[in-house]
Amino acid sequence: MERSDHILIVDDDAEIRTLLTRYLEKNGYRATAVPDGRAMWRVLDGGAFDLIVLDVMLPGDDGLTLCRTLRTKGDMPVLMLTARGDETDRIIGLEMGADDYLSKPFNPRELLARIKVILRRTRSLPPNLKPQDSALLKFGGWTLDTAQRQLVSPDGVATAIGGAEYKLLLVFVQHPNRVLSRDQLLDLSQGREAEPLDRSIDVQVSRLRQRLGDDPKVPALIKTVRGEGYVLSAAIEQAR
Repeated sequence: MERSDHILIVDDDAEIRTLLTRYLEKNGYRATAVPDGRAMWRVLDGGAFDLIVLDVMLPGDDGLTLCRTLRTKGDMPVLMLTARGDETDRIIGLEMGADDYLSKPFNPRELLARIKVILRRTRSLPPNLKPQDSALLKFGGWTLDTAQRQLVSPDGVATAIGGAEYKLLLVFVQHPNRVLSRDQLLDLSQGREAEPLDRSIDVQVSRLRQRLGDDPKVPALIKTVRGEGYVLSAAIEQAR
């Protein structure tokens, strides 16, 4: 018998926990719901889960802190729930390692659709992105280590890179010298379509340029193609 995906819901709102548990179970998933980070760690120690739905506003450690810690322990997919309307807060969540976010209030059908997309995307990663087949991807003097999720500078300094920043850079190095629209970058890095007035990709590109020491006024690596999107202007070398 095929195993049902097991979803862990972390939200301090009892009504949301009940609603999501019932809805997910109705749609063929197993669901466990807890109110805070302490309970989350307890159930994670005792069972296997396929994805975590994690609220940002929690008692004790908030969702951003919990997501960051989760990323130091593994790659379990995380979908964050946020009641905040500030785009910067959502970007921070992605940079902490979340795979996607959804603003409250939300339609359970949309949450289910996003869960399906995240699970499908994480299970269909090409072989060169899986840990056992990881690679060193070299570009413009930089090296991206996909096993350690480290970015190594031209002078040999290694720093950890994770979350949305890692996923966006990975998309660029997989599609070098090709103009990618904002919609394509969102779809390839986060598995979602752009929302109206969504400028999160612009902010992430700006931060990625800072990370790479790329002059935003005259970038040499990640260039802007006016009216079209962005392009990584570099040759890629791969070393196992």
